[in-house]
Amino acid sequence: MRLGPVFREALEIHLVEGHGITAYFYLMVFLVPVVFLTLFLPSMDAQTWIGPAQVFKVSSVAAMILIVYFSLRVANQEFAPWRFLRLKHWLLDEKVSPAEMARAQLAALSLQILLLALLASPLLVWAGAIARVPALSILCVVLMIFFYALVYGVWGLAALASWERKIETRQVFVRSLFIGVMFVSGALYLPLNSIAFLLSFLGEKELARPSLWGFNWPASAVHFIFHSALLGLGWFFYRRALNREAGS
Repeated sequence: MRLGPVFREALEIHLVEGHGITAYFYLMVFLVPVVFLTLFLPSMDAQTWIGPAQVFKVSSVAAMILIVYFSLRVANQEFAPWRFLRLKHWLLDEKVSPAEMARAQLAALSLQILLLALLASPLLVWAGAIARVPALSILCVVLMIFFYALVYGVWGLAALASWERKIETRQVFVRSLFIGVMFVSGALYLPLNSIAFLLSFLGEKELARPSLWGFNWPASAVHFIFHSALLGLGWFFYRRALNREAGS
């Protein structure tokens, strides 16, 4: 598959010029203290410790939130936005089709998510070893983090294509989306919430099964159907915005 100049532009800005290092740096700045403080600081009860049993759960949730957040910012071109050529330039002047643009930006986003996940993986493996978490569970957590980051990252691409010139609007939208989905999903039905689901998975406790159409659905099925629908909806709005830019 040919990804073309749009993908190469993202590689050059994020990796060659080093503007993407900001995301990697802040990921570690926030994640490392969370992992170590969870292990060594006492909990609310001064006689007990959060300790080894919980360090992997806390570290996984922190890594998920941080990687999703920075993936949204990468997709939204918040790091060195002045270096990126406008979408209209690629679509109209360079004759890049909306489909080619979508593939290239999705590939660039996926690469950044992969790098963020790989950067956090040694800490997660270390925390998992302390908590005696099976290797398969650690791998599943990393894959789930990648999936969540991709789901919300696509909405960052949709915001970029919809409000390319309105940086502040895009920034408010992507942050409000992530925070809103976290709160609304937790309030309406807990298995839809990615934090609750991740903790349930690590605690080996199944969340309440919803009863729809006379059938009790597994909470995991409902969770991933919801997030797959969220991904598909974000992709739909992203492609529609690209097509509108190409036709303007």
